[in-house]
Amino acid sequence: MNLNVTKRDGTTQSFDLEKVHKVLEWACEDVTGVSISEIELKANIQLYDKIPAYDIHELLIKSAAELISEHTPNYQFVAARLISYKLRKEVYGDYTPWPLAQLIIENVSRGVYDGGIMEEYSRDDIDELDAYIKHDRDDTFTYAGMEQFRGKYLVQDRRTKEHYETPQMLYMMVAATLFINYPKETRMKYVKDYYDAISQFYISLPTPIMAGVRTPTRQFSSCVLIESGDSLDSINATATSIVKYISKKAGIGIGAGSIRAEGAKVGDGSVVHTGLIPFLKYFQSAVKSCSQGGVRGGAATVYLPLWHYEFEDLIVLKNNKGTEENRVRHMDYAFQLNKLMYERLITGGNITFFDPNDVPGLYESFFDDQEKFQELYEKYERAYSIRKKTLPAMEVFSTLLQERKDTGRIYIMNVDHANDHGSFDPKLAPIRMSNLCCEIDLPTTPLEAYDDHTGEISLCTLSAINWGLINETHEFEKYCDLSVRALDELLDYQDYPVAAAENGTKNRRPLGIGIINLAYFLAKRGLKYDESAFEIVDEYAEAWSYYLIKASANLAKEKGEIPLKKHTKYARGEFPNDTYKSAIDNLIEHKVRLPWEDLRKKVLETGTRNSTLMALMPAETSAQISNSTNGIEPPRALVSYKQSKDGVMAQVVPGYHHLKNKYDLLWEQESPDGYLKICAILQKYVDQGISVNTSYNPEFYEDNKIPMSTMITDLVTAYKYGLKQLYYFNTYDGAGEMTDNETHHSYDGEDAVIDEEDCDSCKI
Repeated sequence: MNLNVTKRDGTTQSFDLEKVHKVLEWACEDVTGVSISEIELKANIQLYDKIPAYDIHELLIKSAAELISEHTPNYQFVAARLISYKLRKEVYGDYTPWPLAQLIIENVSRGVYDGGIMEEYSRDDIDELDAYIKHDRDDTFTYAGMEQFRGKYLVQDRRTKEHYETPQMLYMMVAATLFINYPKETRMKYVKDYYDAISQFYISLPTPIMAGVRTPTRQFSSCVLIESGDSLDSINATATSIVKYISKKAGIGIGAGSIRAEGAKVGDGSVVHTGLIPFLKYFQSAVKSCSQGGVRGGAATVYLPLWHYEFEDLIVLKNNKGTEENRVRHMDYAFQLNKLMYERLITGGNITFFDPNDVPGLYESFFDDQEKFQELYEKYERAYSIRKKTLPAMEVFSTLLQERKDTGRIYIMNVDHANDHGSFDPKLAPIRMSNLCCEIDLPTTPLEAYDDHTGEISLCTLSAINWGLINETHEFEKYCDLSVRALDELLDYQDYPVAAAENGTKNRRPLGIGIINLAYFLAKRGLKYDESAFEIVDEYAEAWSYYLIKASANLAKEKGEIPLKKHTKYARGEFPNDTYKSAIDNLIEHKVRLPWEDLRKKVLETGTRNSTLMALMPAETSAQISNSTNGIEPPRALVSYKQSKDGVMAQVVPGYHHLKNKYDLLWEQESPDGYLKICAILQKYVDQGISVNTSYNPEFYEDNKIPMSTMITDLVTAYKYGLKQLYYFNTYDGAGEMTDNETHHSYDGEDAVIDEEDCDSCKI
């Protein structure tokens, strides 16, 4: 049968199989284990008369992608090349890219590039950067990475899906934009170095930065922490701030623990309080008010103290039982604990629940003074006049963990660890909440009005370093320095929709630089997520942390230290590895391999430019871009299938051919114990938190049921070793992926399953 092809202008011509064959020959050149005829055969089945020319190339991409498997992993490179070829033809009308200056002029005129780039860089500068671009680096992408690139990162007309740039142009534009205000004598060097670092995947960037820097968009902070006070004015200001940041695609953490309980006295007592749930519904409406990328509403995690009077109603807000009136299912919930709560569990004691409004000083001391909290808590327990409820601690923890297991989305925050082992002095700047994905620990102050300049909304701007590409610890120095410099520039470059966010950010300059590709880092050294990895993880984490702090101290000397330096432990020369939990010394001997005392003297002299520097976030999309494993997580399989709005994408673990027997896969681990201990060793060197998941394969347990005793043991283990937050509860369903309770939102944020609550901000 003769087939015709419909061209863009509507005319038709005969289908040219030879042309297709030549494109596939090019895409398969030097790629082993692939077959041109297999791709053609698979595509042939779906050809039809008068098929648009555009669809033929998409069909070839789809056919190559569907052949990706554990037996034939290299089709991922063929599919990526086919996408790259299509992008070049679409953007430039030919495979050869335009000069950078031509692309900038064209995209500024389209309104998709910020015109400032042409004002701050001379034509000679732009030509010099153009000559430095390595377009052949596009050939290093895998299918999943290139698909994410064209779907999320490249500037485009999202209605017609016409793209206006290619990956290497994006990387150079991001680098040039971030360092646009650097002194001219050093600027070009930093732009080139940063371009190399991000285009060769040593540094990984979150979606807001990759998609937004170089465009007229000026909001790139991935994490937004907004604390509500107990007044109506504060609650309204919180909701308004949520809408502002949701519209900018940010992921939201909401602190709601100080809001009084149902039945509480309001004013003179003529009004009785409705409690938390109606206001949580209000916040949920704010979170879902704006679509993110036209696909779904935003995402938020609400932080609440375990001892809140309404605990029994709050703990079930996420589950599928009950009615719409007593559930608020479209947000996630984190319950906050401290040492006293765990002691009550271990000793068989009780948990007493209070309305924060009835117990002066209790909510505040829960975060900033643990001894005072215990004193007040026990005092209020003895007071007959105060409204309270009491339940056995075992019942409370069992309920907490059962809901965590059943929904996958009830999180834990250990507030004493977040304050004792953070970079802030809890007396001056207590940590009272975290973010959407449970790795950010920054101070917040409730707003009493939307334009309240005394309140504080905390933002964290993110990046990560690819441990899988680091072979020696000294290599961290370059990439830590570049990461700190680039993100610090972003804090001044971006806009702030809410004054309280700008005040907090400019006064504290917090950064969160994390880790990707840890599983590959371990696999290529023949190590598992167990004691075999403890020593090298400790060694590399020490160097990573050391060089980040050193970079911030160097930058402080150049540009000045943070205004609110007195709020930080860095100001008194105290580092994360000075305040870690001593129980970690039972896992691994404490070693000092680097000149920390010299760095301490330097920091006492210069200060730091940033109040925080580290945070280990989820990293799903950026991991796909750089063909890395997700953050610090073990991979679920050697070939994972990721669902997104653009379809299913197959991703093969890096180094598959020579390392496929070395990977420690998630569902082959009998318990999260080894993973939790590795997280504890990492936390020793982290000034913020870690997005820590607990994952279970029921096949390892009797009757395929995860015992409550096991879940409690793992929770206590996490606390014992100083972990600040626990994020998802993952359960293997036997089908190779995850159960329904694992539909993930993310913080760039994406994870292995994307649903209506996904968020393109909070993972990198």
